[in-house]
Amino acid sequence: MKKFILRLVVALVVIVIIAAVAMALSLNWVIKKGVQTVGGKVTKVDVKLNSVNLSLLSGAGEFKGLIVGNPPGFGAPWAINVGTLSLAIEPRSLLSDKIIVRSVNVQAPEITFETDLRANNLSKILANVQGVPGGEHQAPAQPSAAAQPQEAKAPKKFQVDDFLIKDAKVHVSVTALGGRSATVTIPEIHLQDLGKGPDGITAAELTQRILETIERDAAQASSGTISNLGNQALSMAREMANGGTNSLQNVTKSLGGFFKK
Repeated sequence: MKKFILRLVVALVVIVIIAAVAMALSLNWVIKKGVQTVGGKVTKVDVKLNSVNLSLLSGAGEFKGLIVGNPPGFGAPWAINVGTLSLAIEPRSLLSDKIIVRSVNVQAPEITFETDLRANNLSKILANVQGVPGGEHQAPAQPSAAAQPQEAKAPKKFQVDDFLIKDAKVHVSVTALGGRSATVTIPEIHLQDLGKGPDGITAAELTQRILETIERDAAQASSGTISNLGNQALSMAREMANGGTNSLQNVTKSLGGFFKK
């Protein structure tokens, strides 16, 4: 009898372990799919995530290979490339209406700041985010006469206590200067208490807050580099034939207009 009970207990333990592993694998797949699907809808660009590894017990997790694509009209293959992102989640909150993220740590991401001296790729993605449901500048929906009233499911809300980006590299590319490029770094980005309170914050609002900071800091860090690239282009243009005078003047005007923004 004792042997039978011992075997039963061992079998139950094995079943529990298998079930826990299956749940963890399933959860990781769901999170990966959710990041790609929701991220794509919010930013209106391709969002890809290579892998997710989240512990149901501790809430510690890691995302690898997060890539945010570039909007149409921009040549670089991606806007943001994150090799590894570590985070800590309150495990119980995964079953609630508001997911509580204790910390997010992004180390050495690569950011493309591509501009034609009139607009840039990051501001375009930010405008996309602002236009989706939950974005701060979303246009009010116009009800259709044929539309039937229906119960809309409330979107998941989030709370991020601490969000840190360190050692970010910005690849500056100026299409108006023949695709001239350079790489600069931006200061540490540290955001706190995002969505703190009973209401939380939507995925669109959270993305918008983060992108606003990234776009602002990337633009500031790139301004001196763009000016230097412009000066290099002007120096080369001066050495060209006299037929390049009009192009030289156009580039000068574009640079002046860009830095007045």
